[in-house]
Amino acid sequence: MCGGRGTRLRPEIEAEKPLVDVGGRPMVDHVLGALRESRIERLYAAVSPATPDTAAWLAARNVTVIETAGEGYVADLSEALDVVGRPVLTVTADLPLLAAEHVDRALDAADGRSLSVCVPLSVAESVATRVETTVEHDGSTVVPTGLNVVGKRGDRRAVWDDRWLALNVNRPADRRQASRLLSDSR
Repeated sequence: MCGGRGTRLRPEIEAEKPLVDVGGRPMVDHVLGALRESRIERLYAAVSPATPDTAAWLAARNVTVIETAGEGYVADLSEALDVVGRPVLTVTADLPLLAAEHVDRALDAADGRSLSVCVPLSVAESVATRVETTVEHDGSTVVPTGLNVVGKRGDRRAVWDDRWLALNVNRPADRRQASRLLSDSR
């Protein structure tokens, strides 16, 4: 999912959100690397009118680009699902700490069903500048990560205690934190 406007990154960062530099590379490149190292077979990117440079960048890297209307995450996802079908793994472009192991683990955990990967609120708060979206799950507050499997049946959550999945880059401080974490892991 590569169609976000990135308004919370402005005015400090003016690039299209998926192309924002994190650790010396566009953050979508980190996501692509994780997907390519995983057992995912085909890559698609849902872009919007807000991300024309991202669409060109991805197409040049042999990623099939799906043009959406840019009406928001849910509407754009629905448009993309009409093209690719189900089951499909989805991930947001603002998850630069994603690893192939996360992708493969989500595929295994989903087992053909829909799955939303979340982290405990405390994990998200330990790395993110601000946590905006929370949901209740089995009596605990959790944070959706942006890594999902959209299956043909059932909808459930997996809660993983993994700070690498807890950091979506939505603000300049998130970008700096992700760059620090990437630098520290090298």
